[in-house]
Amino acid sequence: MYKILSICLIFFISVNMSSQKLQEYLLPLPKKIIVKEGKLSIRNGYLNLPHNQLIGQTLLLQNSLFKTGIKTQISPFQLFNQSETIQFINDYTIADQEYQLTINPEAITIKSGSDAGFYYALVTLNQIGFYAQKTGFWPCVEIIDKPDFPRRGIMLDISRDKVPTMHTLMSLIDQLAGLKINEIQLYTEHTFAYKNHEMVWKDASPMTPQEIQTLDKYCKERFIDLVPNQNSFGHMNRWLKHPEYTHLAELEEPGKTIWGMRSKNTLSPMEEGSLELMQELYAELLPNFSSKYFNIGCDETVELGVGKSKGLCKETGKGQVYLNYLLELKKEVDKYGRTTQFWGDIILNHPELISELPKDMVALIWGYEANHPFDKQCKQFAEAGLDYYVCPGTSSWLTIIGRNKNAFANLLNAAENGKRHNAKGYLITDWGDHGHWQPLSVSYPSFIYGAALSWNVSDSKDMDIAKATSQFLLLDETDIAGKVLVNLGNAYLKTGAITDNSNIFYQLLRRNNHSIKTDRWLKQIYAEKLARTKNFINDQIELLGNAQISSYDSNTVKQEIQLAAKLAIHACDVGIAKSQTHEGYFKDISLHKQKEFIDTLDYIIMKHQTIWMLRNRKGGLEDSVTKLENIKKSYE
Repeated sequence: MYKILSICLIFFISVNMSSQKLQEYLLPLPKKIIVKEGKLSIRNGYLNLPHNQLIGQTLLLQNSLFKTGIKTQISPFQLFNQSETIQFINDYTIADQEYQLTINPEAITIKSGSDAGFYYALVTLNQIGFYAQKTGFWPCVEIIDKPDFPRRGIMLDISRDKVPTMHTLMSLIDQLAGLKINEIQLYTEHTFAYKNHEMVWKDASPMTPQEIQTLDKYCKERFIDLVPNQNSFGHMNRWLKHPEYTHLAELEEPGKTIWGMRSKNTLSPMEEGSLELMQELYAELLPNFSSKYFNIGCDETVELGVGKSKGLCKETGKGQVYLNYLLELKKEVDKYGRTTQFWGDIILNHPELISELPKDMVALIWGYEANHPFDKQCKQFAEAGLDYYVCPGTSSWLTIIGRNKNAFANLLNAAENGKRHNAKGYLITDWGDHGHWQPLSVSYPSFIYGAALSWNVSDSKDMDIAKATSQFLLLDETDIAGKVLVNLGNAYLKTGAITDNSNIFYQLLRRNNHSIKTDRWLKQIYAEKLARTKNFINDQIELLGNAQISSYDSNTVKQEIQLAAKLAIHACDVGIAKSQTHEGYFKDISLHKQKEFIDTLDYIIMKHQTIWMLRNRKGGLEDSVTKLENIKKSYE
């Protein structure tokens, strides 16, 4: 009796340990994993290919099998009575995107009712392949898996100066496909090459119709939906600043808004030309995309009701004026057979109108602080019977090196409440406000964590984000690079100075004209904490030198992180110097020290221009540099 119990216990422990080790190779983590006794023992087999879209992942699988001593042939049709086969089996009782994966000693079997399900099974199987290459065997395992959110996306800001090259976009698409992301949006204000509006985009290196069509095809081959995105109401400054378009603005001259004195940011619904402009843009933009969705934006219309529509808003209500224009835009989208997505912030200010939204619209609930009320806002749209997404963010913008503690809490908050209230989608937003000074790799930990949560919330919330970033994006077996990115993104906490929607490194530079002794954010700073923070950042860069990054962008990652860290350290140095003056102003620092700061910033600006071009197009670089040059002017 005791011997039998002992043998069973040993077997249970060994299986449990194998399962734990195998799980370290899987992201997103499948819902159900059962590791069984034995290993794949075939030496020859067939991979039958049910769909051409699966060829890329199938070739990766064939390579992994070959590296572990298993020779396979790819067959374009189902084979029967093969003693040693690897088979795809259609089972239409299995939900879309769901799959069942079984490895036993004689065969690998994948069951799904959709091509997407087969694709995700292959992604998981290829991750098991890396485990097999490390251990020398393929474990017997049973996996049953499906996502928590049907739509799992990432939105990149390509309108705040930084427009990625096609190589950057396609490489990122490959990485995101491996994380089972199935939606990508490129946030657009002025960076599509509309044929009649060259004045607006000529210095921006915009996306062309041909490039969008190429990306659309590339995404479809990886089961990703490239969703068109064009802001259509607020955030129209890149258009309205030009005299030819200014007449369409709600405020042509500065007026008092909730954001202070503003103008030329919001289209006026009182101008017929506003809707006519959108009609023209939609007609040119949408045919380049195969997606059935279209994000028309319409967020942060801060000037509405202050200028030309003031009387109408007073008469009928600002919320109603907003809704009426939103519905006019939707009519245009309907003409192209697309489903309208829109940012939900404005309508949430008028909750009594949510029930008036057509049920075929999709609301995008965004919020970027750790404690954003996703729970309350999800309920409001759910009760109205609308499909909606939760849209947390990477918190990378206005930070230089990240704001990870906030980002991770924000991502989890959105995932847990979105799942609880049956959100249709989970969209990770990555903005580039005020010059897009943060490099792409600063957002990698948030991409990893958000992708994992969007597939499997409950089993991913306590994951090792740093290790996963190293393993799945940076391909660093030392696990150092991911740790460095996470640590740098939390360096702001060591200063003890917490700022809204940004971190103190950015604010030290942007608010340099302010006194460090009296400014509402800068007065939180203590020189001793800044000095310790500076040492911590330096320690991370030294540690990065020991990383063994082998991703396609390994050299770029090291360069851009080193530069971003240098800019953050520069901000610390400025803060320390200002804190040691009587009044706390930059002008009170010694002239010799001021000259040092100017020289350092000159070097950073020079490197910023060089490193920018490693991932991005030239358009927008001048605008980004100008914002850094403005910091330098405040020094002078």
